[in-house]
Amino acid sequence: MQYLERTITGVDGTAATLRGYVIDNSEEMTSSRRRPTVLIIPGGGYEMTSDREAEPIALAMLGFGSHAFVLRYSVAPSRYPVALLEAAEAMRTIRDHADAWHVDAQAVVAAGFSAGGHLAASLGTSGADDILEAHGYAPSDIRPDGLMLGYPVITSGEYAHRGSFAALLGDRRDDPAMLRRLSLEHQVSDATPPTFIWHTVPDSSVPVHNTMLFVNALIAHHVPVETHLFPSGGHGLSLGTADTARRNGVGVEECVQIWPELFRRWMRRNFACHAE
Repeated sequence: MQYLERTITGVDGTAATLRGYVIDNSEEMTSSRRRPTVLIIPGGGYEMTSDREAEPIALAMLGFGSHAFVLRYSVAPSRYPVALLEAAEAMRTIRDHADAWHVDAQAVVAAGFSAGGHLAASLGTSGADDILEAHGYAPSDIRPDGLMLGYPVITSGEYAHRGSFAALLGDRRDDPAMLRRLSLEHQVSDATPPTFIWHTVPDSSVPVHNTMLFVNALIAHHVPVETHLFPSGGHGLSLGTADTARRNGVGVEECVQIWPELFRRWMRRNFACHAE
């Protein structure tokens, strides 16, 4: 196992950190082997990045034979599009180092949770293509090959998590044009990659309608999607285990503990030629 760390400087002078968990090729394996890779983007309402949605997820992905990277992106007082450009640079960094890190550059999945789901899905949709191009990124070069979204923030409409958009936009939080741009159910296109998405129905922080709006948009654009709605549990469950529970023990939810295995199977189906 190699631990790698890269610093990504934001357009406002702030810095993001990209930490890699890269599986070494053993002597029994050919040095040309490439592995699927998961870029993990923790949630935190664009005010922080959650530890519970960072390394524990990376270790789970490693257990499936995938490389994992965790992006600790800039949050408030940094504003849009700082975090988006950092995420784009993280994608470019992973693909640019595909040879050295034995990454399959056509099997890179962005996995985001809560507000991190909004950031991951922003990479996979087309609403910010003009901004990315203005900063030197070809959208097709930094778009993930798949999305994994856990209880994501998606909409700025009726079912919005207002705090996330307030932290992301600051003084522009009430700008209709910006809110439309960042309401990702309106930004899905035929270029959006296959998506795995899960949510709990009783989520009172980020309503499950966020997931349903995104799923309906994916279906309308004929984008392959796998969706899992779990009947119990609140927001921010991560793996749903004792290891990712909050300090008061809240967050152990047996019904959601199956999602990593479901995601593993999804990865094998979508990237069959890259699987073990």
